[in-house]
Amino acid sequence: EDALRAGRVHAAVHSLKDLPTEDAPGLTIGVIPERADARDAWVCPAGHTLATLPEGATVGTSSTRRRAQLLARRPDLNIQPIRGNVDTRLRKVQEGQYDAIVLASAGLTRLGLQTHITAYLTFDEMLPAPGQGALAVQCRADDQATLSLLRPLEHAPTRQAVIAERAFLEALGGGCSLPVGAYATLTGDTLTLRGVIAAPDGSQHLTLTGQGTDPVQLGQSLAAQALAQGAANIVTLN
Repeated sequence: EDALRAGRVHAAVHSLKDLPTEDAPGLTIGVIPERADARDAWVCPAGHTLATLPEGATVGTSSTRRRAQLLARRPDLNIQPIRGNVDTRLRKVQEGQYDAIVLASAGLTRLGLQTHITAYLTFDEMLPAPGQGALAVQCRADDQATLSLLRPLEHAPTRQAVIAERAFLEALGGGCSLPVGAYATLTGDTLTLRGVIAAPDGSQHLTLTGQGTDPVQLGQSLAAQALAQGAANIVTLN
């Protein structure tokens, strides 16, 4: 972002799920291309699924969202943090430091490592981080030339969906570390948004679904419903 503001680069590519919900000063998301697979990927060298993994098995993830949703389904699991780049994490699970790990399927696919995926977690099993699978190309807000060059890459349905997801997260008052999942789809002019808020220990979780045509209003409305149903208390449970 410093390089963008200084004019050393014209654009910067990010994973959208890692960007704050508010634009950095002087910068904007110039384009959001068509989204890749938003699901989380399950990597287990022994071939077990989430359902068939032995009781007490060790699963690696440093995401509070993934941890919360895993424990909501399998409270017996031993969830441990895992660090390092994708190659390092894959090596650790292959060495037996973990029985399984969870990674974004889009990241594995973009790196050509999809053969390591044992299974794709369904949206019923785990809702992704808001914006997961989508890229964001950031540029200077006043750089009309670059904005024009980027425009052909824009995928309007993806932008509509991720705006709704990020509005849901923002209205809950959280950032990337909050145990919140969200996924939206666009059918015709109607957006359908699913959201989940889970206690970090998986003991409680709240799942909601809403529909609308305005992505920001939809995200905010679903968040308001969640808060009315005690979402703030759920995320602080340990």
